Amino acid sequence: MQDMQDGPQGQTSPASWEAMQSPEQLQAIHQAMREGRDPLAQTDVPRWEDQVGVDRIINRRVLELDPLPTPAQVLSDLSMSDQAKRLVAESRDEIRNCMNGRDDRLLVIVGPCSIHDPKAAFDYAERLAELKDELGDRLLIIMRVYFEKPRTTVGWKGLINDPDIDGSHQIRKGLLLARWILLGVLDRGLPAATEFLEPTSPQFISDAVSWGAIGARNTESQVHRQLASGLSMPVGFKNGTDGSVKAAVNGCYAAAQQHTFFGIDHLGRACAVETLGNPDCHVVLRGSVHGPNYNQASVATAMQAIRDEMPADSAACRGLVIDCSHGNSGKDEVQQARVVENLAGRIAQGEPDIIGIMMESFIEGGNQPEGPLGGLVYGKSITDRCISWPQTDRLLRLLADSVSARRQA
Repeated sequence: MQDMQDGPQGQTSPASWEAMQSPEQLQAIHQAMREGRDPLAQTDVPRWEDQVGVDRIINRRVLELDPLPTPAQVLSDLSMSDQAKRLVAESRDEIRNCMNGRDDRLLVIVGPCSIHDPKAAFDYAERLAELKDELGDRLLIIMRVYFEKPRTTVGWKGLINDPDIDGSHQIRKGLLLARWILLGVLDRGLPAATEFLEPTSPQFISDAVSWGAIGARNTESQVHRQLASGLSMPVGFKNGTDGSVKAAVNGCYAAAQQHTFFGIDHLGRACAVETLGNPDCHVVLRGSVHGPNYNQASVATAMQAIRDEMPADSAACRGLVIDCSHGNSGKDEVQQARVVENLAGRIAQGEPDIIGIMMESFIEGGNQPEGPLGGLVYGKSITDRCISWPQTDRLLRLLADSVSARRQA
């Protein structure tokens, strides 16, 4: 997966385009881009379009196309062990069983809002793996391993997009680092959950993921519904940022159907992707800009909307997952803990439609401004506020006790 240095017949490849420019040229080009001008319209700077005989009329606002390794290269160079493959396959089946009532454990998707530090991620995974072993008879624990962050306007887009957290956007490095972290989490005995944002990135990492999410901003997106229809794991559709559960229900219904759409294969070639449909999609309640929707009345209303639209035997009709963060807690970790406590009490009393919960948790509580790794507090979120590890330990034990109480009832 080394960078190409020379193209056919000694031509310079697009990957080394910036290296050909002087510092002055690069400064002028970037300044023109910031001012909205075409930086190359009146220059003789070599472009890939010139090399292959394509008119410069295309890509007028694209500074560079930097080739990436193919998914096949990445999956080959960072391959999964047989033990990791078994863990992914078995945990996907366990999640399906929880959704379909064949397993009465509570699905708990817990971990950092986003991964930015491999060392802290593995530290957290080792702590969580110990609890998974201890509480695994009552909780099906899946670690949040999120690499892509949707932004309302702009900001850090996650480890895949900007692994150095400095605006350099080394996506090649981010892809490899993300896969390496996933394999490390699996090697510590934990299944992984992630949100899928870019339609191409799953080809590089989805084989190592046991549960996927389609976020609130993308739940109405046709592209993401088509993507979910071909994913090999259960997928949760979050209600819209405006609180619309209908959008998430429609997402589950659409993703269960067969689709044909544009995509890439594992050799990086453009292709038409044909999918079978994903029957394991379900709704995630995450609150909204108008307030929380984790209360009993909201759950009942959501389930009625799901059962009005979805086939009776679908996973979505069995129950839903409640995200204790985001709109359900105002992104406040103290309130998030209270939401978990509320849900634990209702689960203990036998409320039937809650099959899982999500928690944002890290080693240190709260969050901090984003920045290069060397200047950050270890184990503290650089995106949404997270529950501290001691509180996480307490809340997971509380949830396990609530499952025990439900069984006794």
